[in-house]
Order: sequence, then structure tokens, then C-alpha cells
Amino acid sequence: MSTSTSSSINRKRPSSRAASSVLRRNVSYAKRPVTDQDAYTYALRVAYLVYLLQPRQKRVQHVANTSKPIQRTSTSINDMVKDFSLIRDSKSTRFPHAFMGALDKRMTGVLVGQERMPEYGDALVKRTFAAFLNEFKNPTFRKAMEKDRKVEDLLLIFFSKATKELQQGKAPEDDSWKLMVDRHVALFVRLISSVLKANDWVRDRPELGSKLATLESKLLQHDQDLADANQRSGGQGGQSVEVEIPRSYEVRDMPMVIRVCRIFAIPTVQAQNDINAHKAEWTEKAALKDLKDYQNHMMLGTKATLTRDEFDLDEAFETWRKGEFTDLSQMMLAIVQSNPELAKTSSGKQLPAYKSQSQSDIDYTEGARSPIRSPNGQAGEGASSYMIDQPADMSSLNLDDASPRDSRSGSLDGSDASFTFIPPDPRAYYRQMLKVALSHDLKDEDLETVVPADENPASRLIGRQTSELLSEIASRWRVPGYTRLVIFLDVVKEKFLAQEIPLETLDASFLYVKEPIPEPAKKGRPPLSTQTQLALFDRSKWTLSDFTLWQQGLYALHDALLRELYDLFQQCFESKPPSIGSVLYVLDTHIYEDPMFNRSPREMEIFMTELQEAVRQKARDKYGDLLSKNVSEKAEEWEFFNIIKLGSAVTALCEKIQKRYRKNPEIMGVNPLSVLLEEVLPSFAEDARALVGRIIQLAKERGEAVPIQDGFDLYKELVQIRQVHAQALPGREFGFHIEDLLQEFVWRWIATTDQKMLDWIEASVAHDDFNVRTEHEGNIPNDDERHSQSAVDVFRIMNQSIDQIVKLEWDDDLHYAKFMTAISKSVGAGVARYCELIEKAFNKEMDRQTPEQEAAALRTQKEKWVALAKDTWTQKEKIEPFQFLPHSLVKLNNVEYSTLQLDKVEKEINVDACADVIQKRDPPPPPRMRGGSKFVFTIKIIEAEDLKAGDMNGLSDPYVVLGDEYQKRLAKTRTIYASLNPRWDESVDILTTGPLNVIATVWDWDTLGDHDCLGRTSLKLDPSHFNDFMPREYWLDLDTQGRLLMRVSMEGERDDIQFYFGRAFRTLKRTERDMTRKVTDKLSSYIHQCLSRRTLRALLNQNTIANAGLNSMKGYWSKYTGRPSSMMPAQIGNTVAPTQLDISNALKPLLAYFDDNFAIMKLTLTDSAMVMVMTRLWKEVLVTIESLLIPPLSDKLSAQPALSQQEVDIVYKWLLILFDFFHAVDEETKESLGVPIDILKSPKYHDLQNLAFFYFDSTENLIRVSESMATATAARQSEASARLNRLSAPPALTSSNTISMFAALPSTRRSKSIMLSRNLGTIKKAKEAKRQEAQADPSDDIILRILRMRSEAERYLRDRSRQKDRLAAAAAAELIVRQSLQAGRGGVGVIGRGQSIVR
Repeated sequence: MSTSTSSSINRKRPSSRAASSVLRRNVSYAKRPVTDQDAYTYALRVAYLVYLLQPRQKRVQHVANTSKPIQRTSTSINDMVKDFSLIRDSKSTRFPHAFMGALDKRMTGVLVGQERMPEYGDALVKRTFAAFLNEFKNPTFRKAMEKDRKVEDLLLIFFSKATKELQQGKAPEDDSWKLMVDRHVALFVRLISSVLKANDWVRDRPELGSKLATLESKLLQHDQDLADANQRSGGQGGQSVEVEIPRSYEVRDMPMVIRVCRIFAIPTVQAQNDINAHKAEWTEKAALKDLKDYQNHMMLGTKATLTRDEFDLDEAFETWRKGEFTDLSQMMLAIVQSNPELAKTSSGKQLPAYKSQSQSDIDYTEGARSPIRSPNGQAGEGASSYMIDQPADMSSLNLDDASPRDSRSGSLDGSDASFTFIPPDPRAYYRQMLKVALSHDLKDEDLETVVPADENPASRLIGRQTSELLSEIASRWRVPGYTRLVIFLDVVKEKFLAQEIPLETLDASFLYVKEPIPEPAKKGRPPLSTQTQLALFDRSKWTLSDFTLWQQGLYALHDALLRELYDLFQQCFESKPPSIGSVLYVLDTHIYEDPMFNRSPREMEIFMTELQEAVRQKARDKYGDLLSKNVSEKAEEWEFFNIIKLGSAVTALCEKIQKRYRKNPEIMGVNPLSVLLEEVLPSFAEDARALVGRIIQLAKERGEAVPIQDGFDLYKELVQIRQVHAQALPGREFGFHIEDLLQEFVWRWIATTDQKMLDWIEASVAHDDFNVRTEHEGNIPNDDERHSQSAVDVFRIMNQSIDQIVKLEWDDDLHYAKFMTAISKSVGAGVARYCELIEKAFNKEMDRQTPEQEAAALRTQKEKWVALAKDTWTQKEKIEPFQFLPHSLVKLNNVEYSTLQLDKVEKEINVDACADVIQKRDPPPPPRMRGGSKFVFTIKIIEAEDLKAGDMNGLSDPYVVLGDEYQKRLAKTRTIYASLNPRWDESVDILTTGPLNVIATVWDWDTLGDHDCLGRTSLKLDPSHFNDFMPREYWLDLDTQGRLLMRVSMEGERDDIQFYFGRAFRTLKRTERDMTRKVTDKLSSYIHQCLSRRTLRALLNQNTIANAGLNSMKGYWSKYTGRPSSMMPAQIGNTVAPTQLDISNALKPLLAYFDDNFAIMKLTLTDSAMVMVMTRLWKEVLVTIESLLIPPLSDKLSAQPALSQQEVDIVYKWLLILFDFFHAVDEETKESLGVPIDILKSPKYHDLQNLAFFYFDSTENLIRVSESMATATAARQSEASARLNRLSAPPALTSSNTISMFAALPSTRRSKSIMLSRNLGTIKKAKEAKRQEAQADPSDDIILRILRMRSEAERYLRDRSRQKDRLAAAAAAELIVRQSLQAGRGGVGVIGRGQSIVR
């Protein structure tokens, strides 16, 4: 658009009298309203005119041949199939086996219209084929045909059915149907041949194909072309011609008239009557005269058409005028082309030439919005109801002898102009017509759009047929295109203000006006004149009335949309508010961007202020609604659920508003989210605090408790709102501290969990079958699958308990640390119970009797003696491998898995961080010796000496049971078979709050009958006696014979998370150790048998038959006298030194026994558990070899004699062989497959290596070395003690004598602390520290054990024992004094973990 043109659009409209009159005249339709009946009448005329101008339809008509028909004779079917009958037995003329099925499919295709050959499409042919197909599908006939496969049978049946069908309805004298029978049979034969060719069956049956072709030729001798339509009707001939269908003048043949009736809700009968009444007036001639009169008025400049005064620019008027002349010429020429008779009314002037078209190329259908039509009923190129291909001037056409001035058009100003098809006021009539049509189409659910609605939403406003009708009406009434758009928007505005249409329709209407649906181009040129197309969007070409009406519509819509926006924005906090975006989009896109609209900044500012205040009030009202909806007015009905619902509603509302206005946070300068947060969050915090306090108070008054889960849910909701509060209102504190208010619910949940933990553990064990889980291909379990389900379930339960607190995301570190401390106590109790149940079941399975043992138990005493003598005489020494049950070994895997899982739990909880938080912010008070404190006594049952023999073989199978003074069992050790000096090395923890008397009973295990008591002893556990937290060893004399060695230490139980995890780890490790020892005990008897003095002497005396017999008798004698073979007098005589092969062969039975048992274990145990069992066996081997060399530590002489030099050499060679066996180095990879070398070289192994240096030394030298080692050790320990107590130790305890004696006590070394076992890392460090301590501080215990075999050292051993008793009391006194001084100074406190920390 040029600059001059733009300025002319926006400049002030002329105020001249002419312009004013034009404006008044063009809006006069508002003063003279047009009724629906008026609009209907003129719309009906246009629709009827379209029917008159449509091309005449044609149809094809058959004209029979009038000449005499050819006489034809019917062929006998029997003669036809005679050729097939003559060769009945020939297989080449029979159908293939699968032919009947293929023929069935092809005939079905003929009936459903799928056959491609056109001759089978005739209805009569299909009827004949259907009759045959019914018979063909008869099972009896089908079976016979499939069996014989004869051509003649099939043809005769078809001929019979065809004759019957074609003869129906024919007169007796009419024999024309006979030739049709031949035709149909020929069609059937042709179909048979086609089936044979399609399946390539003709190649194998050439004679059959030839016969069928001959038969078809015979049948068609009178009619060769089956597809020719001229050969139908019995072959009578004739031809087809096209004839013109006469007009019916019925409404049912007038689609556009029917559309008018639907729009105005007029019955078609009434329309038919109206047409019949005015048929003589509403003619093509009248339409041609209207156009001619309108053209004359244009040339005269009358008011019957638009005048120059109605345009702002002359250029606009000329553009409109030029386009009108062009369109009028085309329309008049189209009428003449439709009715050539009208050309005869010309006054003799030559009409302009136009392109002639054949009538077959012209067809009338319901076209598109433009006057272009296509033969298929769609808008397109090459078809038009006007059929004009070039402009033509129709001014020379004259319909009567009167001049324009004298015609019925009236006066020169055109005020009395009268037309047949053009209404008096086209704008007003068109507006009414558009209003009614738009109302109708908007309600029409089956609206057929011009283009798909998903491509152009504006097409949903007006349907395709209505668009065609309006286009025809506007063209006939000469309403300009831009006027149509302005009137359309004015009608839409009226409906929108009356709330008859939604905002979406208004938006679609603007799109329709701005970008009307494109009309398809006519062949050779556009459907409308170029001037008309350009004037649509060039507003400088508009009339003044159109311009004013458009501008008034924009301002009216703007005010309405602002009111709509204000009302809609009041609902911005509702769940489903109406779309504000649509209003803003219409304002921004269609109103504000329009150059004809100007908005006032001051008015917009006032609107924003009022809008923000209204939204703020709505936010307060919305929170009030939420409060009243979720919280009852009666306090008795209040629950946490009400607060949760209120909080959820507030949070959901905030999130919804945030999401809703994420892209456009501010609407007209108002941020609804900020307004909502500022009003709602502070109010909720205040109300929530009051509600929580009141609900808890009311529950306590009723004697009830608020459900725990309600407290958890409330906490999560409040925390979420607090986070929103912190983000939305930074710098403003939340109304209250949520954690302090709701922590009691967590404590209640922890207490409930603690009560149910043991039941859950027991249930998981009860439902476990303890089978290996295989979850991968091959069914070979890996290490991760060698534990059973109960281990998984136990830690799933524990993890769920911990996760419940973790998921709360408690926002108070001190509270969280205390919660985890409490839950760790429950975890520890659960682990202890699980270990107890597993170990109990494991021991029961391991102590089961073998079938041989059960059979032996049923023998009489005499039978037992005979069997024992027989076994001894035959030297039955082989011990079969113990049949370990898979589920027993799985239990050991479960303990290992539990240890690993507990370590994961410890890391996930971050135990050390929890302990640090408590220590810094709320340190616990130091433990007290009395007043309700709990203490953990750790009792280690080490060994026993010189027990009473309980079996007839002079030995016992001892085990120890610990009980309290009320005969309640506290613990039980494993059974050591065939020993009077057993060693258990088992520990048990006993929890007490005060002094406790522990009774230890040693029992002899018997297979049958009651177990025998070997002796009792007691020990008092008094916390006040162990307040130094140092371990003590006690040799307790039994009341019968022998004594029992126990080590006792005490730790104060602390409410400490590290303590609870440490105790749980120690429980698991002890259970694992005891179960492993139970496994190795099944192998230890054979280890003792192979690594015995009897084996040594048998090895040394194996070359002498007498010595071998004597050796056997010694074994037999030792079994029945109760004296061990090691106490027998040494064999005197010459011996031959065994070779290395002999020494190795002596261990072969033991190694083979190990291999057999390891093979059984390997099937179930994990690799780490297998190494653990092998490690324990290695320790048993070391202990056995050590007991073979020296007796246990004691202050009494031992009856065990020392070995000879030759025997010691053999023992150490055995040790080397076993070391290599347990290390198991692969010869190819040089990789260790057994026990790691650092474990094999344990302190016990090093002690055995050192033993060789002192074994044959003199008694005097041994005593001297023992005293020097004790003095050196005392010096090191006194130095360490001086560093610890140099400011507090009394002078009496710092003398070298006392320190020497104190350091010499083995019991002064630090015990295993629970705090050092709180995870696998600390356990590993503690083991390494123990190893280093053992290597750094050598002990003289080995020397003292050697001296027990020297009778001259009896007095030294007795003096050392008394010295230990005195030094034990002195050490205890020294520690008590030191602790007292430290406690008084407040600098150092003992916290019960075996070590002190600076407080």
C-alpha cells in the first residue's frame, strides 16, 4: 500500500453533506429492518435461478434395432459334452485334485464383484452363477465331484441350473432365453479355463484345455463378444445414445433451494408452492433484465448502485466500477449460454463470440463458495455455472424496446428501481440472510466445511453449501466482497455482545475476515475480477460506510473483551477457569494490531489497578473457601487429615497457578501467583499451628492417640508448604518449627517398630526353606544367590524401617541422629534374634545322628563291645566325610550375607556423622555404675583341664552351659568330643543392670539317655568390680574334678548408634565363628586322629611287625583304660627314620578327607565362606599340632611327655605340607586358590615356628629367658602407662617392681570392644592391630607350657601362678585410683568402649 493510500485510510472522514447522507443511507437498514421472510423470498429466487441456469443432465438410452433379428438355434448340451464322455477313463481330461476349491473361490469372487473380466458383471450372469454355487457347495455333490473330477458332470449341472434360472418369467412362445443359456455356459467354461491357467494345470492336461476351448467356440457360434453391451438382451443388437433429461421443476432436484429451506426452517412443500406460484416471473429472462437494468443504473450513476460519493477516493470508485462491468458481462453471457433462445431477443446487434462447449462437459453440482463448479461436485478448475472463459461486453444486448430511462427502473436517482432477483436494499437483505445462515450453521453438528477444519478453523463457521448459497446471493445482489466481510464481522459482533457465540467463534470470525477461505482458480483466470480481489484487503478501496462500520465494531468488541477479561480473571484461582489467553489473543492479534484502533494509556492503567485489587480479594476468598471446605467448624471433628487436605489444597492451588501462568506470569500488570502466595501462605501457617496443637490436646483429653501415619503425612505436607514459603517469601520465617511439633510421632513409630521387629524376624525364618536361589541361566548359583530368602527379607524389613524415616526427609539433624540411634537399637535386636534362630536350627541339623550312629545306639552293651573290639582288631580307622546338608550351609551363607548387608546399612545411615551430631549438640551423660544403668558382660569360655571321664573309653564329650541363679539358661557352648582337656574359645554377651551370679555347668554329651554332669562352678558379675572395664581371667575349680578357664570383661551399654551397630556386628561375627567352628568340629576328630602321637609312633615303627602290633594294642588299651595314647610309655627300641615320602603318605588320608568334605561344601558355600571354613580348619590344625608338641598353659605339671627330635622334625614337615595344601597355589597361574598367606601366617603359626628354638633347651635357660621376656614386656608397658598417668598415678604404683609384675599379667591387655566392631572397616582394623600387638609384644607363654613337661619346673610354675593373683589385685587397684583422679579432674572420662576420649 502506498503512503498516500495509507494516509487516506487513517485521515478524518469528510464531513460534507454528501458524505453524511451516504453514511446515513448505507446504514439505513438498521432503521428499516428486514424480516426473515423478506430474506427468505429473495434467497429462494436466487436458489431457483441457479437451478434454471444449471446445465441439463443427460442419460444413456438403448435404442433397439428395428430390423428383423437373426434366427439362431440352440445347441444341444449333450452333443457338446460328447467329446468328454468318449474318453471317460482318460486321466488327462479330469480336473486336478485341488481344482474344486480354486473354482469355488473364483465363483465367489464373481458374486461379490471381485472378478476382473467385465463379462461377469451382468446381474443375470451373477444370478445364474449363484444358483449353481448353491448346488456346488452341497456336501454330497461336492464330495462326488472331488472324487470323480469329471468335466461333463460339472457342465451338465451348470446347464441345468442356468436353464432353470433363465426360463423363469418367460412366455411359452418366447425362446430367446435359450441363446442366453449358451452364453452363460460359455462364461462358465471360460472361467474353468481361467482357473486351470492361473494354477498352471493346463501344462499337465493339454487335452483338457483343448476340449474346453472347442466347447466354448461351439457355444459362442452365434455371439462371440461376451463383454459387448450390444450383444445383451438376447443378442438383439441396437445402439446406445445420450438424451437430455427434461427439467422436473421439483424442489428435490434443487439442492440450493433445499439449503435455503433448511436455513430458514421452511418446509420444502412451501418452497415448492412459492416456486410454482412465481415460475412465470422468476425466469432466466428476468435475471438477464436485472443485470441489464443494474448496468444501466451504474452508467447513469443512480442511487440504485454505489456512487462516487460513497468512496473516499476516486480511484476506489473506479476500481469498483471496472470490476462490476467485468462481472456483469460474464454473468449475462452465462445466462445467454444457458438459454440460447434469449439471444434471439437482441435488436440485431451481433453478440460477442464465446467459446462453445459440448453439453457433455457441463454439469451442475453444489459448488464451492466461488461461482466455479466442477463435474464431480467440488470446486475446481475448468467448470463454472457461468461458463465464461473471456470477458464479454453485453451492453449491446436489448431485452425490450424501451430505453433505460423509460424502463421500469424508475427515476434517474434510482429510488424507485425494481428488480426481480435483486432486493430493494441489498446490504440489509444480505446482512439478514447472513445472520440467519450463520445462526443455522453454528448449530449444525453435521456441518460440511469448505476445507478441513484442522487446516482452517474458520471453516467451521459456515458450511460448504451455505457458503455457495451466500456467494450466489452476494453475486446476484451485487454486494462487494469487502462489504460482505464487514457485514460478516458486524453480525458476529452483534452475536458476541448478545452472548450467542463464544470467544473462539469470534477469533475464528476474525480469521475468516482477514484470511477468507481461498477460492479455487478458474481455468485461465481467477474466479473474481482482479480489481475485486485487490479491493478485499486494501481498505482505501472500501466505502465510507464499510470503513465506519468496521471501526465501530472494533471499539465495541474492545470494550466487551475488557469486560470479559475482568470477569474471567476473577476466576483465575478456580479449578477450571475459562481461558484468559483466548481473550488476550483476540485483543492483541485482532484489536490492538488493527491500524484503525487506538487505545488510551490512562484508561488501561485504571483497568490494571482495579484488576489487581479484585484478584487480591479473590485470593483471600479462595483461602477462606479452602479452609471452610477442609476444616469443620466443630473442633471435635478436627483431624490431621483436615490440615493435610488444607495444605494439599493450598499447595495444589499454588502449583496450578504457577503452571497455569508459567509462560505469561503477568496479565495486564497483575501477577496472580505472587498475589496468591502473599495472601495464602502466612494465613495457612498460622492456622496450621493452632489446629495441630488443638488436635493433639483434644486427643489426649479423650485418652486417644493421633495415628502415626497421619503425623507423617502432615509433616510431609507442612515441609512442602514451608519450601514454597521460603521460595516465594524470602526473608520471612515460617509460622512455627514443624519438627519440634511433630517429632513425637516418629518416636511412637520407632517404638512400634521395635515391638514388632522380633515377630517379623521370626516369621521370615519360619517361612524360609533355606534353599539356594538360582535366578540365572544354567541353574548354577553364583555367590550372590547362595543365601536364602530369609536373609533378604530380614534386611528388607530393616531397610524399610530405616527408609520410613529417611523418606520423611526430617529437616533437623539432631532429631534425625537420635531417630537413627533408636532404630539402630531395634536393628541390633533383630540381628541378634535372627542369629539366634539361625544358629539354633543350624546346631540341630549339625548334631543329627547318622544312620550308623542310630543303628549303633540300638545295640546291646555286649554288641557294642564286640563291634568295638572288631573295629580295633581290623584297625578300622577311616572316617567317612560328614554329609553336610545344603540348607545348613545356606544358613552360614545367610550370616555372611547379613554381615555385608549390615555394613551397607551402616554406611547408608552414616553412623559416624549421626554420632558426631549428637556429641556436638546434645552429648549424653557419662555412664553410672548404679542407678539403672545397663552393662554388657562379655564372658569367654576358653578351656577346661583334667575333667572327669564320662564315657566308658575314659574320655568325655564336654560342653558348658551358663545359667543364672534362677536356673535360666544364658548360653551354651559347642560339644568337644573325646577330650578331657577341651578348648572352646567361645564368647557370650550378658546384659545386666546389677550384680548377677553366673553358674557354669560342664556336661558330658551322650547319644542316648541323659547327659552326665561333669562339674559346676560359679562366678559373680558385679559391675562395681569391673568398673575399670579391663578383662579378667579366672580359673574356676569344678566341684567334682578339674577346672574351667573364663575371661570376663564389661562394657557399659550406651544409648549410642555406634555402640548398637558394634554389638550387632559382633553378634554376627560370633554367630559366624560358632557356626564355622561347628562345621570344622565335624572334621576335627579326624584331624586329631591323623595328627596324633599314635600316628607318629606308627610312622617311626612301621618297618617292624611287632611294633605295629604293639601300636595297635596300645590304641585298643587306651580306649578302654581311659588313658590317652600320649601317656603310654615311650617305645624303646631301634627305629628306622622315615623318608619324606613316608611322611607325606601319612597325611594322604587327612588330605583326601579334606578334599571330600571341601567338595561337598563347595557346592553350597560362597567363596568367602569357603575360605573362612578353611581358615578355621587351619587354626584347628595349628592348635592340634601345638597340643601335640606342648600341653596347654597352667600352673601344674602335665603328664604329657615331650617328643623326640625325630618326632618334632616329622611334625614340622607335616606343618609345611599342610601349609601348602591350604594355600593351594595353582601350578599354571601361580595364583592362590585357598587361604591367603597372611592369614596362614598367623601369630599361632609364628609361635609354632618359635617353639622349635626352645623345645629342647634346658630348664634353667627356659626359666631365665621367661623372666627376661617378662621384664622386657613390663618395661614397655610401664612406659606406656607412665605416659597415660604421669600426672595422676600414685607413687606406690610407679615402682619398677610393681610395674614389672603388673606388666607380666596377660589379662591386662585390652579386650575386644564393641565400639571397635561397629562396621567391617573397624573390625578389619582391630584384627590388624591385634596382629601387630602380638608381633610387637612377644609372650613367654610358650616357654611356660614347655616347662609344664619338666618336673623340675613345678615350683617355678606355682610361684608364677601366685604372682599373677597378687598382680591382678594390684592392677585393679591401680586402675581404680587412676580413674578416680581423672574423673575428679573432669579431663578424661571412661565411656565404656574400652578406650577413653578427652571430653
